[in-house]
Amino acid sequence: MFLNHIQEFFVKKSLKNNLDNVKNEVFNKDIKTIGLLIDEDKFSHSKELINELTSHGIADKDIRIVVYKNKFNKEMIYSFPTFGKTHIDWKGHIRETFLNEFIETEFDLLISYYNFENSILMMVTAQSKAKFKVGFSSVDKRLNRWMINTDLENYNLFVFELFKYLKKIK
Repeated sequence: MFLNHIQEFFVKKSLKNNLDNVKNEVFNKDIKTIGLLIDEDKFSHSKELINELTSHGIADKDIRIVVYKNKFNKEMIYSFPTFGKTHIDWKGHIRETFLNEFIETEFDLLISYYNFENSILMMVTAQSKAKFKVGFSSVDKRLNRWMINTDLENYNLFVFELFKYLKKIK
């Protein structure tokens, strides 16, 4: 229990340093690749969200997804690459290869699909090399270039609003 608090402290410290260095790039081209960061503790319709994105012209192969579970079970088989607190060391460094690869990928768009401030998810969003970041308005405004104000369960509206605004700025 005490070690969890120490881990949380260092993750928040690392996040604070990353938030000060967030770059806001200008969106100026078509979306070809999407990174999708989902908290499956709060949202259980990941496949439906992906289907909604593909219905707007994004190919399945161009969507890369990682999922966060607060209580990660090593013996369980997950549908998508999944990580938890155990994949972050007590200094706030990520120990999972697929998560580091996700962070280093320069997606055209990163969708941070979580609506509360979880320091681990926020750290992944802040460290991501994605060119343009979108998330929920209930999360720290410095993380994402755009914030959409919808409910987490209303993924249809989220995607509709996202593509509506993307079309307007092209």
